[in-house]
Amino acid sequence: MLSNKCVFCGIVNSKIPSTKIYEDEHVLAFLDTNPITEYHTLIIPKNHYVNLYDIPENELKHLLVAVKRITLQFQNDYGVQGVNVLHASGVEAQQSVYHFHLHLVPRKQGDGLDHFILPGGIKF
Repeated sequence: MLSNKCVFCGIVNSKIPSTKIYEDEHVLAFLDTNPITEYHTLIIPKNHYVNLYDIPENELKHLLVAVKRITLQFQNDYGVQGVNVLHASGVEAQQSVYHFHLHLVPRKQGDGLDHFILPGGIKF
């Protein structure tokens, strides 16, 4: 089920333009409009789920298969050497769009993104 007020549902319905890079029956992936690295991609279920608490496990499986396929494509086509897969669920985690999504952030040596620092100086 899609939401009329959700920007990502608008992308699924082709009412909002995007640069789609992967699509199957369950999943849509498109380039982020404010990328933190080259080829920064958002991967979403075509059905509307708010967050990790809401999405069924079988939908997560489809998303992770898509993550793997896109990662291999980036490695083969663009020489991407690593990736970060990021997600936020809920206001407390700074979720900004309330349609479940994963950020696939391709990484290359010298991409200018050293590491992520959490409050308290925790690095990962």
